[in-house]
Amino acid sequence: MTELRAELKTQMIQICDKKISEKGQSVGVSFYAFFANKNTDPEGLMEVATWWIQTHQLDHFEKALKIRDMIEKGL
Repeated sequence: MTELRAELKTQMIQICDKKISEKGQSVGVSFYAFFANKNTDPEGLMEVATWWIQTHQLDHFEKALKIRDMIEKGL
């Protein structure tokens, strides 16, 4: 099981919180939402993609609330 680095967890929670506050509790996110459009952090992108796709077999878009809760629960 892939464990995310603490800084990625923090970043993902902050982005989920921001999207939820802007667009409501039903807003969806993909793992790309946590990165800029430029390839500035390929290792981080692959880490999140592995956690998202291989470890948890999540759909391309998931509810931000679900992702935030998963991270907070240490999944």
